[in-house]
Amino acid sequence: MSDQHRTGDLQRQEDVHGGAVLVIGESLIDVVETRADGVFEAPGGSPLNVAITLARLGVETHLLTALGLDDRAARIEAHLDASGVTLVEGAHSLPRTSTATARMQEDGSARYEFDVAWSPAVTALPPVRVVHAGSLGLFVEPGAQLVRRHLETTAPSVLVTLDPNIRPSLLPEHATVLNGFEKVLPLAHVVKLSDEDADWLYPGLDERQLIRHLLDRGPVLVAVTRGADGCVLACRDAWIEVPAVPVEVVDTIGAGDSFMGALIHQLLLRGLAADLVSGQRLWPEELVAIGSAAADVAAVTVTRPGADPPCLAELRATFGS
Repeated sequence: MSDQHRTGDLQRQEDVHGGAVLVIGESLIDVVETRADGVFEAPGGSPLNVAITLARLGVETHLLTALGLDDRAARIEAHLDASGVTLVEGAHSLPRTSTATARMQEDGSARYEFDVAWSPAVTALPPVRVVHAGSLGLFVEPGAQLVRRHLETTAPSVLVTLDPNIRPSLLPEHATVLNGFEKVLPLAHVVKLSDEDADWLYPGLDERQLIRHLLDRGPVLVAVTRGADGCVLACRDAWIEVPAVPVEVVDTIGAGDSFMGALIHQLLLRGLAADLVSGQRLWPEELVAIGSAAADVAAVTVTRPGADPPCLAELRATFGS
């Protein structure tokens, strides 16, 4: 794709998203405990949050997940429906819906305790342009085997994105998790992880060594989020850093997930998904635009409690674009 084609006509493309996205992974109820407001419950889970973000940004989004048959599942379904996410058939495969209890710290970060199961039903999946998988869905059995099988059989024209979203208290030993992650890396075109994920998975590597290692395993684009220190996006021949948007943080729940959803949205919006599937490099100015847009979405998310990513109208009202 030529530079002129990539950078031109973006306004005309504004509401053209180039195909549907399938998100695979856990859904749960966040039980949030705050000092000021007590306890409240809200739908969450990293893959669910990515799906919600994509749908609110105008992308046709399907979610393959696992729920119980209970009031919490009904609340999750209503949440998905309100944002326009389609739940893949066969989701009610668990005896009860999973939960994550988040105890808010003074700096706005959350400390989690989980009651989670991951055993999705095998089902027919919709045709899509992007498959995103992440978090516990990549590592917790028996569902992780289904995820790996689906990624292995994904059509060559489909963009695969991953976000490990490491939750150490729910995972097997480090060597097992790392081995599983290394096995799925060659199947992915895009990998996003936080600096905390990177430190846990690859404690002996600095950021540049980490990104070089991941790019050598197959992905074409790697993004590392650094919280208040912004993010870095890198391909083999390009490396850019984007500062965080200065905002008053309420909490950080869903910040990385909304960044991930916005990143996928930008790749579709700018017609770059096919380029990544074919192994083409992205130019630094493209990485800046993608990273800045994703940072904007994350910035809005952290200004309100829970994982509540913005829609396009809110972004335009906040950032004027």
